[in-house]
Amino acid sequence: MLLVAIVRRPHGLAGEVSVELVTEFPERFVPGAKLTWTRGNETRGLEVASVRGHPGRLLLGFTGIRDAEAARALVGGELSVGEEEAFPAPADFYYSHELEGFSCEDSRGRPLGLVAGLGRAPAGPMLTVRTTAGREVLVPFVQEMIVKIDRGARRIVLELPEGLLDL
Repeated sequence: MLLVAIVRRPHGLAGEVSVELVTEFPERFVPGAKLTWTRGNETRGLEVASVRGHPGRLLLGFTGIRDAEAARALVGGELSVGEEEAFPAPADFYYSHELEGFSCEDSRGRPLGLVAGLGRAPAGPMLTVRTTAGREVLVPFVQEMIVKIDRGARRIVLELPEGLLDL
């Protein structure tokens, strides 16, 4: 499953919720779109009934969610779609799940570790690298540090500032 949004709070009295997007493709949110809602061990399917913009977020209405109480029950849940529903990515875009397990090396070819994940931080995307020493290090996913990504070889070449892997 690919996480696409997090339900943050109910909005109004008609069952809408305010969601924080965690996808680069907000165009997926259209009436009729099917999403999977999960929170802890709870899971349910939802169908988008309405979509409208709200500063920094989207307001979504779902089929069958008609009042604030029903909307409140969704708060804190994650909205996901199946991997098969992933939008085709542009050449320079990477889904976090596709980079997991890529080997990392420096520009001289020395092994640095394996990608454990790609996540979001307030400063931007961060690559989690499990070093050859067994530590997890966050590396900003920016052009200055990511020299090359070879999808075919499942390899990333990094140019890191001195001492970053020692933090």
